[in-house]
Amino acid sequence: MEKIDDLKLNVSLLRRKVPNLTSAARLVGLRPATVSNLCTGKIPVGRAEVRTLVALASLADCRLDDLIIKVEKTEMIETQIKTLDLFAPLAKGGTVGLVARPGMGQLVLLAELLYRLKNQAYKTIFLMPEGEHRGLSDVTENAEIITKTIEETYDKIANIGGEQDIIFVADRTHVITGGIQQLQENLHGIGIHSVTTFLVDLTGEVVDEDLPYGPLETLWQFDADLVARHRYPAVNPLSSTSSILEGAHLDQEHFVIQQKALKILRRYRELRSLVNVSGIEKIPTSELQTYRRGERLEAYLTQPFYIAESFTMNPGKAVSLQDTLNDVKEIMNGAVDSKNVSELEFIGNLQS
Repeated sequence: MEKIDDLKLNVSLLRRKVPNLTSAARLVGLRPATVSNLCTGKIPVGRAEVRTLVALASLADCRLDDLIIKVEKTEMIETQIKTLDLFAPLAKGGTVGLVARPGMGQLVLLAELLYRLKNQAYKTIFLMPEGEHRGLSDVTENAEIITKTIEETYDKIANIGGEQDIIFVADRTHVITGGIQQLQENLHGIGIHSVTTFLVDLTGEVVDEDLPYGPLETLWQFDADLVARHRYPAVNPLSSTSSILEGAHLDQEHFVIQQKALKILRRYRELRSLVNVSGIEKIPTSELQTYRRGERLEAYLTQPFYIAESFTMNPGKAVSLQDTLNDVKEIMNGAVDSKNVSELEFIGNLQS
């Protein structure tokens, strides 16, 4: 007998059957945010309301047995970018959506990922968006193949074949037209499942949408407050998520550390609002430790990128997931309480 923890939504089926899931969900009385959390695993299928699952099956015109499937081990792509690997790991073969306004660093992060993954023997493909967009040069420089249409992209990937791991990047306009869904369906039809897709929006409109890309395996939400304080990469650990975070996929040590870190960062942000208004002396003594450790943890999660070395004069750093877990545990246990916050900014691991 299958346990409810072994079940998940068939995200790829939803993506194919219901391209505009936000509007469709609203029409049947579902909250898009709930649907999004179900797709990424933030809400386990076992905790979902039956009516929600029935409504989604109806939208996809499928049986519940097709919508709810047994969990298969999803492999994580280790980016060696601390905040991503810890809080919202990249699901191999899945679709990741970046939610940001222009100027929040999403294209820099994307270019850095292409650089790193290309060096891990992934084939990188970028479908050029229409029009002129600032900051695309770093992305194009780190993509091995540049395409102009969905059809050309299909031909290139089909020629590469299913044995090669591929990173594919496209603009949201191709989601709206249904091109991405059709491409994924056509590739699956010829047995190619090794494509990890990154979706970006160069207009910033995604910030105001509940489910801007449809169902996703990974969601990276950028944060204006982190940008204002030059905390890069400015991916918000509290609102970003991944299907890897489902209990069936995540190592227990990773899960425990991630949950504890989230709790500290969440409370730190609440306390920081109080500090900004009234000063640090207004923080209760019992909360000072949480505030200071949250402050140091946030600083540690910044990271220098390889593609930015010529601008920052700071060498890029790669940090393994295990090193990140060890360091975050040390920070939360008080090992760096005596360090200045500035000593933890834009470093690799604690020993670097």
